[in-house]
Amino acid sequence: MAADLRLKRHQLVQLYPAAWERLLASQHDLVAKLWLKKWTDHHWPLVVRRPLPGEAGGVAVGLPLPPSAGKQRIALQVRRADIASVAPMPSLLDVIRVAPRGWRSSVRQLAELAQLHHVRCGVFGSLAWQRLTGLGYLGLDSDLDIVWSLPHRTQITEFLTRVAEIESRAPMRIDGELTREDGAGVDWRELHGGATEIALKSWTGVRLCSAAAFVGS
Repeated sequence: MAADLRLKRHQLVQLYPAAWERLLASQHDLVAKLWLKKWTDHHWPLVVRRPLPGEAGGVAVGLPLPPSAGKQRIALQVRRADIASVAPMPSLLDVIRVAPRGWRSSVRQLAELAQLHHVRCGVFGSLAWQRLTGLGYLGLDSDLDIVWSLPHRTQITEFLTRVAEIESRAPMRIDGELTREDGAGVDWRELHGGATEIALKSWTGVRLCSAAAFVGS
């Protein structure tokens, strides 16, 4: 059951109908209520996020609104028992057809690189939400946001070097994290840049971690 899973940041969740109804009834902000109704009507997913200060006792989820709605992020909390299903973010190959034409070669190269290194990857951010909803999230300054699973420690340097090479020829910035099995991740640029201490983002917050310890995990 979805309620028994260990949830991670960036995962997508669908709720049971009764949970959607409770969320709608709890909303007092008219804009948030209208967008949540739209989400419910279209059966679009919510995304698991890191809890905000003071949030406790539930699963922190949210939905990011498109630029036409001011790029707001609606923060919500649900119970584990409210979650009907869990899914990963779209893969690189899933988003190619909605990516700007100029991005597609770089997206394919990144997908091939992930396959070569046996790395799982998911896309979050504007491109992912445009693929999931069909709404207009992408702009001229949009980045490509990716979550990669951690390559084998002997291949991390080679993997990150290739990501940097692909970005150097790409028309967009490539942002993202390398993540451990528990969902904790680090920014790929920090690791590629040779920092000895890096910011580790986990379910509960952000803390400094040695690069050697992270790679060794």
